[in-house]
Amino acid sequence: MRRREFLGALGGVVAAWPGVARAQQSGTRRVGILLPAAADDVEAQARLGAFLQGLQQSGWSIGRNVRIDTRWATTNADEIRRHALEMVALLPDVILAHGATTLAPLLQANRTVPIVFVVVADPVGGGFVESLARPGGRATGFMPFEYSLSGKWLELLKQIAPDVTRVAVLRDTANPTGIGQFGVIQAIAPSLRIELSPINMRDAGEIERAISAFARTPHGGLLLTASGLAQLHCDLIIALAARHKLPAIYFERRFASTTLADFL
Repeated sequence: MRRREFLGALGGVVAAWPGVARAQQSGTRRVGILLPAAADDVEAQARLGAFLQGLQQSGWSIGRNVRIDTRWATTNADEIRRHALEMVALLPDVILAHGATTLAPLLQANRTVPIVFVVVADPVGGGFVESLARPGGRATGFMPFEYSLSGKWLELLKQIAPDVTRVAVLRDTANPTGIGQFGVIQAIAPSLRIELSPINMRDAGEIERAISAFARTPHGGLLLTASGLAQLHCDLIIALAARHKLPAIYFERRFASTTLADFL
């Protein structure tokens, strides 16, 4: 299922949350949305539109029986924490959180408001839920993939570029999901006879220096793991892969689409 279709379906899930679903009897309900993106982010706008469409299809009309409070927190950790506190202070009936970077501060900021999350790679490992079968607590939601899929990315890169023997793996070491993804990739690399070069995504300068140095030796490829930093440095990473002619595998379709549209 495409991400936009998924978020559209999620609109129905949020609408069905216990307590929120009784809006018809008890008046207008309030839904908070916290996004780790800028307000002019085209992809994030499309996802938000799909979510709102899903709510409408489930019988929820903005201004009639539901109010939507959206916060565009960008990918800056301090801004996300600030907007999380503001969101909780509004006392919404339920909050939609996109990714671990928004879920963690929301859980820290409140003890009562239920949260539905999307795109959290390891909610159990991250300590957000007790188990997949019985999440417990105030949060429930959806995982975008299972960790073993990270190994498939490396296999796919080898299939599309058989001459690749060295792969630079861009990761976020501050994010538990980044560590988990790299662990799976690292485990499968020997069977493919691939040497890995981990690259941390702390800032743009570090990314550019590391990829440029890596590209000086032939038979290299690029693998981008999922994280908020990957979204933040999206354009830079795509441009560097194109500049150095590195075959690349990205965790999300939008990176490949941008590559085809802007760099071929």
